[in-house]
Amino acid sequence: MSNARSAGRFGTGTGRRGAIVAGVLGLIVIAYSVLHVNIFPGGPGTGDGRVGAIIAIVLALTGMILAGINLARSRRIG
Repeated sequence: MSNARSAGRFGTGTGRRGAIVAGVLGLIVIAYSVLHVNIFPGGPGTGDGRVGAIIAIVLALTGMILAGINLARSRRIG
């Protein structure tokens, strides 16, 4: 079994760049979702997408945390 790593789709160094892109996109998703939650006052089950926006906030935060961990690891390794 080989321990070789793939060069990545865009060449070497995509781990750090990908982590930065994921963090920025996470911020954009959070901003849009918070705006959506504030604009549409309907509760769950009304079809306004409020629950989906809240789930998007949680997923974006999770993605930003994972991106931060990846970014920290890429700084340590390389």
